[in-house]
Amino acid sequence: MDNEAIARRFERLANLMEIRGDDRFRIRSYRNAAESIETWPTPMKKIAQEEGARGLQTIPGVGKAISGKIMELLEKGTFEAWEKLIAETPESVLDILRVGGIGLKTAATLHQQFKIASLDDPRKFAAGGGLEMVDGLGEKSAERIRESLKYL
Repeated sequence: MDNEAIARRFERLANLMEIRGDDRFRIRSYRNAAESIETWPTPMKKIAQEEGARGLQTIPGVGKAISGKIMELLEKGTFEAWEKLIAETPESVLDILRVGGIGLKTAATLHQQFKIASLDDPRKFAAGGGLEMVDGLGEKSAERIRESLKYL
């Protein structure tokens, strides 16, 4: 697993946590770690093999908890926190971010208030007039979402 794949996993974790409404400081720490990992010149795998978790902790944004998750990810291809999170909130929730007009804030609202958890759900929701019930979603945004859904 290369640095980009590790960073992508932490970014996806942060996005899922944000959609769920989890602690924003933890979310930010995962995003910061993802950014550092993605741009770090040395492969995480090499650092982990040569220096272990302590070596990973020298990377900005990577502390004890995140270095442990990186080690687990490199060894098992996943880590416990990720597995727990996707057991509670399906990873398919992230697919709704592919819809034009739906960002993290709208995705969070759709998931938390209307239990939208996959790409099929917003289609049904929009077809049934549900977009008009979403607080903070204007007419133009709702139309952009409906148009985007036609092409996905």
